[in-house]
Amino acid sequence: MRTTVEITDAQRAGLLDLAARRGEKGFSRLVQEAVDRFLADEHAGKGRVEAALALEGSMTAEAADKLTASITRLRRNWR
Repeated sequence: MRTTVEITDAQRAGLLDLAARRGEKGFSRLVQEAVDRFLADEHAGKGRVEAALALEGSMTAEAADKLTASITRLRRNWR
């Protein structure tokens, strides 16, 4: 399907350069790859969030307090 997408001159030049190095005449295939990867990452991210939310309540209050204290110590000593 054809569509119009706004990109910068630098993005166009980069895509044309990469396409040429791959032996392709245009960069449509590169854009398709990028969109496929973006959509897969978005889908995977949603799954990771749902998995994390499903863990709610799976830790005892004592374990949660220990984890919070550990994170606080790590953040204090970061650098």
